[in-house]
Amino acid sequence: MENQKFVDLLVREIVQPGVDQLLNNRFFTELREGKLSQKRIAGFALQHYHCNHAINKGLAFCMVRNANNLPLYNQFLELFTEEQSHPDLMKRFGFAIGLTDEDFDKELLIYECVAHTAAVIRGMFLGTQAESRAGALVNETMVCRYSGEFDTYLEKHYGFDSRARTFFIVHSKVDQEHTAMASESIARNANTDRDKELVRAAARNMVRFKLAKFEGIYDAYG
Repeated sequence: MENQKFVDLLVREIVQPGVDQLLNNRFFTELREGKLSQKRIAGFALQHYHCNHAINKGLAFCMVRNANNLPLYNQFLELFTEEQSHPDLMKRFGFAIGLTDEDFDKELLIYECVAHTAAVIRGMFLGTQAESRAGALVNETMVCRYSGEFDTYLEKHYGFDSRARTFFIVHSKVDQEHTAMASESIARNANTDRDKELVRAAARNMVRFKLAKFEGIYDAYG
């Protein structure tokens, strides 16, 4: 019960303000207004595709690394199973914009996306269980919320059909489950003052990385 109060406070003081800040940045403000350029939307598709691929590879390594620890192995297996199709769903969205396989193959990650992806993978390999799930709590909460924004306004202002928007439709629903899983894991494993300090730091850092990711995409594809 005490640990759940800690998680609730974490969400209230760090995660939710980060979500609000993200959804009120230039990228999503223009998306809601129908003013976000196709180039910036395509930039998001290209960058997020490569981020997803890297994270999936990290999950695969963590499955092997924890093969002798069944609970952890199963945790990474479940995450990998649910995430493995997401790069292809993002590519499908990119194709609807007019991107090609060659565009995806030749694109390089921008600095801010390298930093965000590296932070996620660092959490997988070097973070404590509670610490690594703090980053996941931030990411899953943000992805769930911004996917709802994409789903609504890509249809309203840009005319994308449900097939093109599958990535966002899926994430606006399934990431609610992922958020709950991350919350439960933190509550279960953040048992010392040091654990909680690491969790708060990881959450604050991930908020900053996520905000920088979208600012970076906005600027790089202007």
